[in-house]
Amino acid sequence: MSEQQAEQPAEQLATPPVDPMKGFRGVMSAMFVIEAIVVLLALLVVDKDDSITAAQGWFTGAVALALVLGCGLVKRGWITWWVAAVHVALLASFVFLPSLGAVGVVFACAWGWMFWAREDVRKRMAEGRLSSQREQDPSSD
Repeated sequence: MSEQQAEQPAEQLATPPVDPMKGFRGVMSAMFVIEAIVVLLALLVVDKDDSITAAQGWFTGAVALALVLGCGLVKRGWITWWVAAVHVALLASFVFLPSLGAVGVVFACAWGWMFWAREDVRKRMAEGRLSSQREQDPSSD
């Protein structure tokens, strides 16, 4: 152990507290990737049943690209609006691509649950009720 580490109190050598929101950002990024894959796979289903137009193909590609770009934006405060805008576009696609609209409904429900869970964790963090915020009892080791 170096001299600098020996001089530091044990409190400073302890691991930093866990940030639960970091875990949510990872889950949100994974959700974006999974949704982009499902959107692109829905394009294959549409192409098998009906022939798709170039506009439908470009629209689906643009939505998939917006979903992938969302992975890099999960730290931003306005990510909720990004998710809402993408899903409004997906739900509007019911008019010309019903299978893509159905994907939008399923994932809109999943995102709604995820945002509800995030707010619940934020509320618990503010109240100090998370297990990571409780002090460990030294006798429990």
